[in-house]
Amino acid sequence: MKKHEQVLNRGLLSRHVQLIALAGMIGTGIFKGSSDTLNLAGPSVIIAYLIGGLLLFIVMAALGEMAMVFPDMNVQKLIHHAFGSQVSFIAGWLYWINWIIVTIVELLAAGSFLQYWFPSLPLWLLALICGALIIGINLTSVKNYGEFEFWFAGIKIIALIAFIILGACILFGLFPGSPDHPFTNYTAHGGFFPHGANGILSAFLVVVFSYGGAELIGVAVTETKDAQRVLPKIIKGTVWRVILFYVLPILIICGIMPWDKVSSAGSPFVQVFTTSGLPGAAGIMNFVLLTAVLSAANSGIYATSRTLFSMSQTGEAPRFLSRTTKSSVPVFGISLTGLFIGAGVFLAYLTPEQIISYMMTIPGFTVLLLWIAILAAQLKLRSEYPEKPSFKVLWHPLPSIFAILSLSFIFCSFILSSQNAIGTFVSLFILFVLTFASFIIKKRNRA
Repeated sequence: MKKHEQVLNRGLLSRHVQLIALAGMIGTGIFKGSSDTLNLAGPSVIIAYLIGGLLLFIVMAALGEMAMVFPDMNVQKLIHHAFGSQVSFIAGWLYWINWIIVTIVELLAAGSFLQYWFPSLPLWLLALICGALIIGINLTSVKNYGEFEFWFAGIKIIALIAFIILGACILFGLFPGSPDHPFTNYTAHGGFFPHGANGILSAFLVVVFSYGGAELIGVAVTETKDAQRVLPKIIKGTVWRVILFYVLPILIICGIMPWDKVSSAGSPFVQVFTTSGLPGAAGIMNFVLLTAVLSAANSGIYATSRTLFSMSQTGEAPRFLSRTTKSSVPVFGISLTGLFIGAGVFLAYLTPEQIISYMMTIPGFTVLLLWIAILAAQLKLRSEYPEKPSFKVLWHPLPSIFAILSLSFIFCSFILSSQNAIGTFVSLFILFVLTFASFIIKKRNRA
């Protein structure tokens, strides 16, 4: 019997990829992390989301340009092509670790939303059930993954739009329970900048975590039909997605309730509807939040398994991780991801109170490093393009250099901040281990 080829199918349709790009940006970062950013910066956190959105747009444009020239390379292979196996090894495993942590955070958030209906069940058990569901979805074909993600993403996008419309109605006094003087909430309670510039800077870590995932299209490009037509449209829509899915909801939350009254225990979205007095609205919103974080976790398992598959083909991960099923699903990569998710859920069993807040800071570091690597690869490869791409970054190389300097400044600020001590230690330790391992792998490959 002929052995099937270990390849990935181009089973993702245009509508799948467009929703995957949207879905990657909408998860715990906005629905639950927005309470953390509001507590750090107050209403001025909107500035952090706008600046972060600009940097994201530059990263996406650089990634899209490279994808036009090298359509058969995902993010990890582009970095490999630009800088060789050592840097690619660090970036690939860093991205895998990033998505492992993100997926654990999303599943824990899903468990916390389920506790709205099942308060007596422990967080770790609910998260474990959600994890088993998502892994089962990913073990089917990539087209089925894309279909599930399409509907998951559709629900949360419709919900966010509904939240903006209903929230605006509450804000302008069209519903019972509307605040008497809503617009005073933007300047009262310490002002628009209650914690000054330091508050905005501190919030950037969660903001970057929130935006991390948009670059998932750089992973999905090798399984996308007609990628050269689809990607430019997605990238050009980055700015309006940031405004629609982050800035407007934060403006509404800050107008309806004082920023210092937003509880970090739950989602500010549910809190807004609870205070509005609309019957059943909080429960409906909680269901939407559940589908949103399950969608992000679904994307996380997809990203981790495909990253491992790609690295195994270049010798930067064990060769057995390139094995696929007859449906071209990298089953061993998904299984390894499942083991680490189980370990993360066990941490929730040990420290159920602080686990989400602690873990949310670590992907912020890894996403920053990945974005810098993408921009650096674009600067390096631009002069080596075999053909001129139909989509390219304007005013090259100024935007990429500006973004690299800005991201590096933010990264150094996080490291020097005492507030991020735990996340800094874990992130630098991971970076040290990967750098040390890269030298061992380089030496082995030479031998």
